[in-house]
Amino acid sequence: MPLPPAKSSFSLLVLLFLAITATSSAHNITRILAKHPEFSTFNRYLSLTHLASEINRRLTITVCAVDNAAMDDLLDKHMSIYTLKNVLSLHVFADYFGSKQLHRITKGTTLTATLFQATGEAPGTSGYVNITKLKGKKVGFAAEDNDGHFSANFVKSIQEIPYNISVIQISNFITSPAAEAPVAAPAEVDLIDLMSKKGCKEFAKLLQNSQISKQFTDLMENGLTVFCPIDKVVNTFLPKYKNLTKNGQISLLLYHGIPDYHSLGMLRSKNGFINTMATTKGKNNKYDFSIQNDGDNVKLETNIVTAKITGTLLDEEPIAVYKIDKVLQPSELFKAQSINTKDTSSGDSDGDDGDGDVPADSTAANNNGAMIMSVNGGWLITFVLSIIGNLVFV
Repeated sequence: MPLPPAKSSFSLLVLLFLAITATSSAHNITRILAKHPEFSTFNRYLSLTHLASEINRRLTITVCAVDNAAMDDLLDKHMSIYTLKNVLSLHVFADYFGSKQLHRITKGTTLTATLFQATGEAPGTSGYVNITKLKGKKVGFAAEDNDGHFSANFVKSIQEIPYNISVIQISNFITSPAAEAPVAAPAEVDLIDLMSKKGCKEFAKLLQNSQISKQFTDLMENGLTVFCPIDKVVNTFLPKYKNLTKNGQISLLLYHGIPDYHSLGMLRSKNGFINTMATTKGKNNKYDFSIQNDGDNVKLETNIVTAKITGTLLDEEPIAVYKIDKVLQPSELFKAQSINTKDTSSGDSDGDDGDGDVPADSTAANNNGAMIMSVNGGWLITFVLSIIGNLVFV
C-alpha cells in the first residue's frame, strides 16, 4: 500500500540527506597528505601541476608519495613545472593497490597504467609501471622504459579507502627517461586580450585605463591568479567605481588579483582568508577576502559581497584567470548596508547584477524555521533536518 504523503516525503528527504553525506566523503588527496608533514613538498606539487584535482575526481586510484628529501633531489634537477607534472603523473596508478594487494600480486609481478599514460604524453608504453615482489619481502617499482631497473620500493601505507584510493609511500622516485624529458612551456599569455575575448572586456578596459595592467603581467612568470568580473556586473557597478578616488580605483582593481598561482582544486581546499595584490603592511589596509568551498561552488567572501567563480578563462600554472559573478568590494572602500529582510526576500537571487552591498549568503530564516548557513553545504543539511523534524511529528 502507498505511503502517506508525510512519510513518503520523509523517506525522500532521508535519501537526499544520505546522498549529501555520501558525496561529502569523497577522497581528497590534498587533505590526506596534509596530515603528514613529511610529504608537504610532494603534496604542494600535486596541486601546482593540477594532478590533485585529477586524483580527486577518479573513483579508483593509487598515489605513490615520496618524502621531502626525495622531492628535494628531484627539484635539484631544475625541471620545468610541465616536466614535473609528467614525472609525478607516473606515480599515480589508475588502479587500486593497498598494502595487502602489493604483497599478494599474482605470479609476483604485474604491469599497471599510470596517469602519465592516460594523458597521452607518454610515448608508446612508457607510461606503464612494473610492480614486482622482490627478495626479502620487498615490493619494487620500475618504469616500463627503464630497462627493468627498480628505482623505488614500497615503504608503508599512508591511508587506504578500499577500493577507492590507496596512498602509499615509496622509497624514491620511479625514474623514467620519457617522463623526465624536457617539456616546452606554453606560449606567452596576453592577459588583457584573454579577458576581452572571454566575457571580461569591461574589466580589461579598467585595467588598461588605470595603467596598472603591467603590475599584473609582471607577476605572471612567478605566479598569478585573477578574478575577473563579467561585463554585465562591471557595467552595473561603474557608478560606484567612478565615485572612488584614483587610489581607490587602483586598490579595487588590485583586489581582484592574488600574487600566486591557485588552481581551482587549490581554491576548493583553501577555506580561509587570502591576501591580494592590494594588501599592504598597513594595519588598516588588509584588503583580504575569504575563500569558501560550497559544494561544487567556490565563493569569494568580502564583508560587503559574496561572489562565485562561474568559469575558467585560463588555468595553466603559473597563471589562473577565473570569471566571477560580482565585483569584489573590500570593506576598506565600501560600507555594508543594514539587512532589510523585506527587500532581500523580494530581490533577485542569481547575483548577476553585482550591485548589492549586502553579502549574498547573509543569515536569514526561511518559512520552515530552518536557519540557512553557508558552511561547505551545511545550510542544505540543516534545512533537510529541519523538514525531517517537522514531518516526524505530523
